[in-house]
Amino acid sequence: MIFTVIIPARHASTRLPGKPLLDIGGWPMIRHVHERAMRSGAASVYVATDDQRIAEAVRQFSDNVVLTSPDHQSGTDRVEEVARLLGLADEEIVVNVQGDEPLIDPDLIGQVAEDLAAHPEAGISSLYESLAEGDAPQDANLVKVVTDEMGFALYFSRSVIPWQRASEATAVNLKRHIGIYAYRVATLRRFVTWPPADLERKERLEQLRALVNGVRIHMSRACVASSGGVDTDADLQRVRALLAEPWAE
Repeated sequence: MIFTVIIPARHASTRLPGKPLLDIGGWPMIRHVHERAMRSGAASVYVATDDQRIAEAVRQFSDNVVLTSPDHQSGTDRVEEVARLLGLADEEIVVNVQGDEPLIDPDLIGQVAEDLAAHPEAGISSLYESLAEGDAPQDANLVKVVTDEMGFALYFSRSVIPWQRASEATAVNLKRHIGIYAYRVATLRRFVTWPPADLERKERLEQLRALVNGVRIHMSRACVASSGGVDTDADLQRVRALLAEPWAE
């Protein structure tokens, strides 16, 4: 099973400007993400960015960086452009790994690609895990997903789904979506031609655009716990403490 990893990385960030270039243990954040993607079993790993500063930083450790259009509205659009520029065939699999996840486990990257390969009726695959004890189910930053008996997504929401009686409510009964995706290239090409869906705008969840256009998304329970991305300075300090030194070359 062959797949390509594409890491979209942008310089503009409201809370942490220049996030992919922030230093963690002597490396820019984007290098940590790249190194973990390289250990996933991917045939190749590319960074997609519209910022020359990020491109120059990536070229210090890899030639696989692609400058993309500055007009993209999402990382998915950026990933599709790179897949197109690389001439990837419709049936090939691309994994979108976010550029702000320096702790991502390589096994999760390989798992989502393998899951899509194992479900030819799906155009996209992704992962979930149970909410941890102490997580607030009502937290809108924790995206929930419900699936059918075969593991295909029925809906994603920032609200609590499915609804639970107060006496039965428990975080571990809910599936928290992990934001990593594998796409068939043909699905990517269709996706970027569709306008944002009404549900997508209301929930602020791009994957709903695929569902409302009939794309099946297969979900699997993550094989290892997810690490979460770097969205705040507190996240950055936590990651710096865990990755005080880069891996040996």
